[in-house]
Amino acid sequence: MSVAINVEHVVKKYDDITIIPDMSIQIKNGEFFTLLGPSGCGKTTLLRMIAGFNSIEGGEIKFGDKVINHISAHKRNIGMVFQNYAIFPHLTVRQNVEYGLKLRKTNKQEMKKKVDEILEVVKITDYQERLPERLSGGQQQRVALARAIVIHPSVLLMDEPLSNLDAKLRVEMRGAIRDVQKQVGITTVYVTHDQEEALAISDRIAVMKDGVIQQIGAPENIYTRPYNLFVSTFIGHSNSFRGVLEKKENAVYAVFENGYKVEMTNLVEECEDGQKVIISVRPEEFCLGSEGIEAEVKERTFLGKYVNYVMTFTEEASKQPEIEFSQDVGQAEKIIKCKERVKLKANPQKINIFSEDGTKSLIKDVMRYE
Repeated sequence: MSVAINVEHVVKKYDDITIIPDMSIQIKNGEFFTLLGPSGCGKTTLLRMIAGFNSIEGGEIKFGDKVINHISAHKRNIGMVFQNYAIFPHLTVRQNVEYGLKLRKTNKQEMKKKVDEILEVVKITDYQERLPERLSGGQQQRVALARAIVIHPSVLLMDEPLSNLDAKLRVEMRGAIRDVQKQVGITTVYVTHDQEEALAISDRIAVMKDGVIQQIGAPENIYTRPYNLFVSTFIGHSNSFRGVLEKKENAVYAVFENGYKVEMTNLVEECEDGQKVIISVRPEEFCLGSEGIEAEVKERTFLGKYVNYVMTFTEEASKQPEIEFSQDVGQAEKIIKCKERVKLKANPQKINIFSEDGTKSLIKDVMRYE
């Protein structure tokens, strides 16, 4: 049976180097939970601790109410899907999928039933007598997924399983993994550094940096209401501007350095007049206006439904020398040209405001952990 996973004040050290200083996460039963972050942030280390491949120097990891710290990996009833598939080249697809069941001494009749079912679920029934060398990368990944799930593990762990596939196949396989996971209903912990992948498949995402969880939440909440500047810039693209808050006649404004300002109705009560802030605006949260931030088109890329622009400033108003602006072709009144100067108006209901050091959102009701 699938179980919830509780990571409670877990510590990981290698000699005198602390990789994970103090981490707590609650992963729900049947949830697709993704650990997302840059290389070296500790996400694979945590996955290997859950799997039992790495030791735990502090805290506890529980499957349900059972502490598993000192239970060996092969007794944790986990399914594991690796980056390099790790399927046996000398065995057929069916033999690969049967492998875990044979180790568990499953009788032949039950084994055939379980293998037939999982081959159908992951859509590789037609390839069951082939050797791995005659399969595409996506088909091999389906074999690895089937082998991990057929044993009915309590938890499915996946370590960057799509990183060796080409872009088109990655999109296809992430949909397949999501569909299979929901059909089987197994608690899944998925590791990736690909933001788009995480947004597409997860129930919840934990964004990590330097062994510390920056934010946990549903994909749409992580993207639209990041808790800090790191999450805002790591998940998708975000343009960052220096600014101040202005309180005037019961209204609060976010004022950009060039004097352009927007009224904010969703800031926390603690905000102060004159407080320095960082204003974060995603490319799609701009529109053309008669007032706004004056910028010049440096580059443009036509993508059919959207046009993406790289903009430079006629004055120093940003924390970065260039920003991006994304225009929906179906809604745009005109497509602007290279070297054309325009004014970009920000949507105050969509933009995010952070403290001057970027460590905390000043938008009401933004949660670090959901």
